[in-house]
Amino acid sequence: MVDANTAFLTTAVVEAGLMAYSGGSALASWRSARTSVALEPLLARRLSPVRVLLLCGAALLLAVALIPGQGGLSAFFLSRQAANEAAAAAEPAASADRAMAAWLLSVPAFWALVALVHVPRFSAGDRTLRGLRWLLLPLLIAVNVVVNNPISQPRFWAGTVLLALVFSASWLRGPRAFRFGAAAVAAVVLVVFPYSDYFRYDKREAVKVVSLAEQFTSNGDYDAFQQVETGVDYVRTHGFTPTAALGPPLFFVPRAVWPGKPDDAGILLARHAGYTFTNLSAPLWVETYMWAGFPSVIAVFGLIGAVGRRIDHLRHRLRRQRGTLAALVVPAFGFYQLVLLRGSLMAIVGPLALLVCIPLLITRKPGRRVLPPSAQESACAPTSSEHRAASPLPTGGART
Repeated sequence: MVDANTAFLTTAVVEAGLMAYSGGSALASWRSARTSVALEPLLARRLSPVRVLLLCGAALLLAVALIPGQGGLSAFFLSRQAANEAAAAAEPAASADRAMAAWLLSVPAFWALVALVHVPRFSAGDRTLRGLRWLLLPLLIAVNVVVNNPISQPRFWAGTVLLALVFSASWLRGPRAFRFGAAAVAAVVLVVFPYSDYFRYDKREAVKVVSLAEQFTSNGDYDAFQQVETGVDYVRTHGFTPTAALGPPLFFVPRAVWPGKPDDAGILLARHAGYTFTNLSAPLWVETYMWAGFPSVIAVFGLIGAVGRRIDHLRHRLRRQRGTLAALVVPAFGFYQLVLLRGSLMAIVGPLALLVCIPLLITRKPGRRVLPPSAQESACAPTSSEHRAASPLPTGGART
């Protein structure tokens, strides 16, 4: 049983994070009229068709090279347990290496599909680009069905892939359509999410429908508050660990080079509670609290609120520009925040790095628009006497 003091402190930690997030968002909204010298040029970057096609090719090559090492095609349609066991049998390497190989398979395939949908095209058309786009689109859809399906992938990631694709569609950008979609997502998260782990294990029990109240109080998927309580008790016993904040940004450093590298916060909490099962979440509230207490919680959540509000404002400002970095990353990171808040950071920072780096590599700074060869020929072709002066054709966005 948790004592009253621990429960009260846990509630205070959660509320402090929420208030800091709201405060950071309000501060960023107050300063929204000012030009952002860093975020706005970054989010205004435009997709490069050539780089997008190179990413598509790389995603297909990675699928051919890595799927056999993950147990083959059939392993992706059995269960997460079967997929993990097949990958371990095919590649008896460290679990971290297998996990990174899985993310190298999933994340590029996801971004290649999203970018191909949004890649800019020319009004006059480029036959080569159009032909490659229609050739690659079904191939990438098939690859994503294999490597990003909810049977073999974590529910949070599979949901991020699906929802990012849906909410990047132009028909969901209007306020009314967006509100309807957001309400639908909230209903799905509350009602469907508890039953979506049906494919986690090989031995599947019959689905038993229970009330939401019972789900919230008895289902281990809703362990966030209890994990924060465990973290508060951990700090009371072991004290704060500021050096643990270095773990997520330096996740790529091997433990052989850094013997004192911090452990995953979820594993620490599981050990402290005496659990034999260590695959547990570590909500961002408790992970930041374990660093330095309330100051680190307020600082991190305030920063997330401010950056999120600023990005939302810039995305709205750039909404009429097609193929921008904002159009790609805002829907994806909006839903990936669920994973960020659930934690732990050490478990998600690897795929998060891929999520950030790949869009940056396939975009370029907006500048003078250069037409592809076939579009240039069309632009230079003789026109009517009223329009003899040739003018460069503007680029448009993805026309889905």
